[in-house]
Amino acid sequence: MSKDPIKIPAVFETIDETISVVGHHDKHLKIFEDYYNVEISLRGDQIYLFGDEKKAAIIREVLMALVELHRKGKEITERDVLYAIKMNEQHRLGDLESLFDERYKIIKTVQGKMIYAKTFNQKDYYRKIQDNDLVFGIGPAGTGKTYLAVVIGVALLKKNIVRKIILTRPVVEAGENLGFLPGDLKEKVDPYLRPLYDALYDVLGLEQTEKMIERGIIEIAPLAYMRGRTLEDAYIILDEAQNTTKQQMKMFLTRLGFNSKMVVTGDETQIDLPKPVKSGLKHAKEILSDVKGIEFVQFETVDVVRHTLVQKIIESYESSGE
Repeated sequence: MSKDPIKIPAVFETIDETISVVGHHDKHLKIFEDYYNVEISLRGDQIYLFGDEKKAAIIREVLMALVELHRKGKEITERDVLYAIKMNEQHRLGDLESLFDERYKIIKTVQGKMIYAKTFNQKDYYRKIQDNDLVFGIGPAGTGKTYLAVVIGVALLKKNIVRKIILTRPVVEAGENLGFLPGDLKEKVDPYLRPLYDALYDVLGLEQTEKMIERGIIEIAPLAYMRGRTLEDAYIILDEAQNTTKQQMKMFLTRLGFNSKMVVTGDETQIDLPKPVKSGLKHAKEILSDVKGIEFVQFETVDVVRHTLVQKIIESYESSGE
């Protein structure tokens, strides 16, 4: 590491660009420091780096790509910085701008914030859900599998492409046997379905979500309650699908009716089924991956859209082999 600071050639043209890209209190620069094991100093709009020339060149390249995103109206977040770093490693930094074109804006939240596909795999997921009737989204926590599936469903409902949204999960913690839990059905299963409610509240708000549930336009129920039904004109999500058995997965997939779409989401590393029971998600991936009309999207740690530490935690667990 050089003892003298390396002056990175000018990156920013305005104060606004500087603040957006380096982050408040230089928090985005700290991501570069941690990732590349360097020290970075910002003096005015000029960046100095204690490290080697090669890393300085790489960091400048990533910074310039983030500046271009800012100039196109993108508010730069910590997640954007880390994703840009990862894309540069895959030699895809030049594709970064394509993530923010109009085609991948999905729907606005109740606060008016636009939700869009934020990574290349999310973009692929969005496109495949639009074009196919059965899509599997598989990958680690925080990659947006469930959240995007829900908001895409709401967007299709608002466009009258489907008439109903059905959200379901296997309640494996209660063994799908809810009788011993206190309260009515809703009170029994709500804790297990909370992530689905949270996504709905984001795009519809609490009041409208509750009204749609009361009218039967949105149905949220444990997987056991799907048996014996044929679901037509509906958008159906099976969440936490890694915790289905082979029989449950077959039961669910064969509920698909005319003018309906199904999205199955799950994380193969988070299976809670008792051994030696095989995950229905793993089994479906093995036997359905070559079936025409069924699409699979494999999310990776680079797609994590939660706190930047979540990505590091996932990577650490993966590298430990546990």
